[in-house]
Amino acid sequence: MRTTDVSSSIFVPPATLPRAEPRDTGVMTVEKTLSILEIIAERGGASARDISLALGYPIPTVYRLLQALVQTDYLVHLKGQRRYELGYKLDRLGVSLHRQIGVPNPVRAEIARLHETARTAGYFAVYRGADVVVAYVVDSPRHPRLTPLNFGFHEAAHATAFGKIMLAGMTREQVTQYLEVHGMPQLTEHTMTSRAELDDHLATVAHLGVAWEHEEFVPEMTCAAVGVRNGAGMIVGAVAISAPSQEISSARERELERHLRDASNHVSKYYRSGQLRAAVAAG
Repeated sequence: MRTTDVSSSIFVPPATLPRAEPRDTGVMTVEKTLSILEIIAERGGASARDISLALGYPIPTVYRLLQALVQTDYLVHLKGQRRYELGYKLDRLGVSLHRQIGVPNPVRAEIARLHETARTAGYFAVYRGADVVVAYVVDSPRHPRLTPLNFGFHEAAHATAFGKIMLAGMTREQVTQYLEVHGMPQLTEHTMTSRAELDDHLATVAHLGVAWEHEEFVPEMTCAAVGVRNGAGMIVGAVAISAPSQEISSARERELERHLRDASNHVSKYYRSGQLRAAVAAG
């Protein structure tokens, strides 16, 4: 069994970014610096020439920004290999991010139990600002997660089961605000791209208390989710599963809904009782 709550997103504090030269605006320097970090993270390391070719930045600019990132411990320079890799300071940023999102051990245990009893990948998603974010994932080689549903994924709420259950808990105005920012891109031939169709679907989701998506996010994969509610009855998160569509019969759907509702009830009790806040504070 594998668990993941390690962010693939990287944030570099503005105070530690290299100073922009007169020809660069501060924003451009930040964008270039973050692009370099991202390309190194995606490739597991890269040379200055690789970065220059991938991003189209002049070699002198790449070297200047790389030097600043090495000096501030966001990158390390493996001189013998003539390549750069992620630095140790990024780990502290990741730890801080996880503390802010705060998935306590009892909730992690419930998602692990969901994974085992449902025999699927298990997910826990929460609100973070205006986004619906994957906060925790449990999977295994036999029941792998959907790519790219790792910690920090916050896109395509209109096409994911956990996104739909949380959109269904919003007012129409809130849904409009969310979609104005994120849009409704078509990811597969089954993805809903019509607001009217989505509104009708969300009404059904709200009535049934469970969201399904059949190959709307990833071809040949099906997902389902049930909301997690706080003491006021508001949806504040979601538990979800994913499995190959060919394995989802009508009987299997009913079975998975039972597992999801059970997991939702157990996670919701932490939000209702205040145990969640205590667990996060203790962590």
